Amino acid sequence: MSDHDQVTMTGMDYSKDRPAAENPLKIMDLTLRDGHQSLFATRGRTEDMIPVAEMMDEVGFWALETWGGATFDTMHRFLNEDPWERIRVLKRYAKKTPFSMLLRAQNLVGYRNYADDIARAFVERSVENGMDVFRTFDALNDYRNFETVVEVIKKCGKHFQGCICYTLTEARLGGKVYNIDFFVNKAKELENMEADSICLKDMAGLMAPYDAYDIVKAIKAVVSVPVHLHSHFTSGMSAMSHLKAVEAGVDIIDTCMSPYAYRTSHPAVEPLVMTLLGTNRDTGFDIKQLASINEIIEKDIIPKYMHLLDDTKASIIDINVLLHQTPGGMISNLINQLREMDALDKIGEVFAELPRVRKDLGQIPLVTPTSQIVGIQTVNNVLFDDESERYKMITGQVKDLCYGLYGKTAVPINPEVQKKALKGYPRGEEPITCRPAEVLEPELEKAGKDVKGLAVDQDDVLTYALYPVTGKRFLKWKYGREEPPPEVKPKTLADVRAEQKLIAKAKAGLLVEKVEKEAPPKGEFFRTFNVFVDDEYFEVEVEEPGGPPVVSYVQPSPAAAPLPVAPPVRPVPAAPAAPPPVAPSAPAPPPPVAPAPAAAGVAGTPLKAPMPGMIIRYEKQVGDVVSKGDAVVILEAMKMENALSAPADGTIQAINFSSGDNVAKDAVLCVIG
Repeated sequence: MSDHDQVTMTGMDYSKDRPAAENPLKIMDLTLRDGHQSLFATRGRTEDMIPVAEMMDEVGFWALETWGGATFDTMHRFLNEDPWERIRVLKRYAKKTPFSMLLRAQNLVGYRNYADDIARAFVERSVENGMDVFRTFDALNDYRNFETVVEVIKKCGKHFQGCICYTLTEARLGGKVYNIDFFVNKAKELENMEADSICLKDMAGLMAPYDAYDIVKAIKAVVSVPVHLHSHFTSGMSAMSHLKAVEAGVDIIDTCMSPYAYRTSHPAVEPLVMTLLGTNRDTGFDIKQLASINEIIEKDIIPKYMHLLDDTKASIIDINVLLHQTPGGMISNLINQLREMDALDKIGEVFAELPRVRKDLGQIPLVTPTSQIVGIQTVNNVLFDDESERYKMITGQVKDLCYGLYGKTAVPINPEVQKKALKGYPRGEEPITCRPAEVLEPELEKAGKDVKGLAVDQDDVLTYALYPVTGKRFLKWKYGREEPPPEVKPKTLADVRAEQKLIAKAKAGLLVEKVEKEAPPKGEFFRTFNVFVDDEYFEVEVEEPGGPPVVSYVQPSPAAAPLPVAPPVRPVPAAPAAPPPVAPSAPAPPPPVAPAPAAAGVAGTPLKAPMPGMIIRYEKQVGDVVSKGDAVVILEAMKMENALSAPADGTIQAINFSSGDNVAKDAVLCVIG
């Protein structure tokens, strides 16, 4: 019997009371991690997962993805939640189904490679807090970056799932770099590393259905461990790719509950369950049970996050992803960054430049952190390059990539770009070829000393070690050293509905309610005036009650004192316009920009922020002598670091911000005199 042959359906219902399949397809649910990360900027709160966690535990999923990826960053930065606590809380409600996390190999849950001691401690603490399956990937598919974390995963007796990041150099599978042999050989490498399963990680939805069939068939022919397919819906192909992969014998597939599915997320589980019902790949899931979970999600959870959903397009797919290969979350970040810089009109130039930057940087797959590395460098090129020079502003992460701190790229980096990036690079101008972490000094002990008296356990120390600026700020919130700002506090469903009501009023022009007043009949004595407010013109009719006024005019003699001039009549100010609602396509509003301290009387050359971002640190202090071109301040924009250079020789006269402050474009960061 083939994988899709039907069995007798007589008397069968949709519940679990049906014959077991010969080879049931296993499903991993991504709702509690990649689902809300893809659709709602990773803003899902733990309190909104609890109502369905216990019910999802009963479905029979192979695993629940609950952690990793961007959750660690977003939780402590934007939600004032302890990421470690989420695992522990959800484990109390979902006790039977294994928990899975997305681990960025030596990047862990950050955007750079961390030292081996941090990597070991992080995996150990993840296991201790309740993690079972470690879906491990490296953005460059350089498995030397797996060595440290995999050793700990295996030592702890947990499931090591090795990933192959799927990307293309042609419209379909093939080409000189990313062809079927590439993926088959990577699968063999992972099995040799004792992977418990192998995942094809298609983060941008690039995998075509027939390519899915061929690649799964080819990998299944050479490895003995289960093969898992992860494919985003972005291009609209993934549901078809799922079905062809099932025909090819794939063992596990990723889906989301339908309210968290589609668009840049993943296909929904329910259609797949119904498609396979009664076949020898039948999941065995109860469709009615899934429907009852969805009812709670739709009614009590999703309304809190709908304002974050991009519903500005009629289509739920983005076929352009096949051209620029940028994952959906990265696209929304690029758009938001350009919007903040008043340069959204350049998005077309960004998409045109992006493939060129990707090629210059070694044809790397676009997945965190390389999607950010390529994306932000592309924005920098579009905004700051000119006809005489490319790569005028190179991010710190591009320099690290060119040095080899992320690993080996699929093809060599453009030598001219690499040479320019490494000019004056602190670690040296010659790139390394060894395993990246071998050149990194231990970090854990120093991190512990830095937060002594603030951190109370190893989890706190790791939070700081991974995110020194935002992590330390979170620990101050956590232990009452600082008051969390209002924007990181949770909202109730009532709060959300009140906001929605306010937005509806604003859209209808009713934000300022009009006081109804009976107008008197219009008389014959009125005059017409033209009134100009900013760029708007109004024609206004004015009538004097009781008839026209008598106006007398006395010509003063030259010797007479001038008559007092009546003060001009000020027009009654119009009611303020209702603020426009936040566009649904925009991610959650950024934290408020910190005001610059007054630097009255300080003369000199200002160093301005070329883009909005967060101050990581100042490399120079007041009184330091600098030369033009010296790095003065490190500005983080979209999680990538930019070293801003002194625009002139001189001495630092004033510094206007502190580490952790958010600054607007053109903010004066310091003054050089």
